[in-house]
Amino acid sequence: MTRDQAWELLKRHLKNKNLRKHCLAVEAVMRRLAKHFGEDEELWGLAGLLHDIDYEDTKDNPERHSQVGADLLAEEGLPEEVVYAVRAHNHYHGLPLKSLMDKALYATDPLTGLIVAAALIHPEKKLAAIDVPFLINRYKEKSFARGADRETIDYCSEMGLSLEKFMELGLEAMRGISNELGL
Repeated sequence: MTRDQAWELLKRHLKNKNLRKHCLAVEAVMRRLAKHFGEDEELWGLAGLLHDIDYEDTKDNPERHSQVGADLLAEEGLPEEVVYAVRAHNHYHGLPLKSLMDKALYATDPLTGLIVAAALIHPEKKLAAIDVPFLINRYKEKSFARGADRETIDYCSEMGLSLEKFMELGLEAMRGISNELGL
């Protein structure tokens, strides 16, 4: 599946523009991580872009989220490693995170939310206005962006990345698509 085909598939299943932006952010960070690790940027990008494809259908049933999406992606013929990463990114299922892609998607999902929330509280409301020390300070505030699970973000250590490096790569990636994100 090409990236354009994946985008069209996502648009058919996700109507909410903010959810689409979230998927674009996760795609960008996954591509940046793939580049950092010398992995397949297209494959990792597809996993990021499509990871929440079933969210609108499963938002009221967290036990189904990522299972429905992974099944859809398997039917669409995506590679098993992408399908598994999507299936495993929902900690509800307790699936082992086996590959580097699995770990990256798991940790990246909440990181993008933290980065967006940090940008939105800044007076400029732009990604260009924030930096890693700003993100670290927000990360340490337990009441800030509660949905951005710190324990999940900390999983970056399982990829051999410090929190600071993970945030640096994530912020860099998201700045690269700031126009699409509206930030």
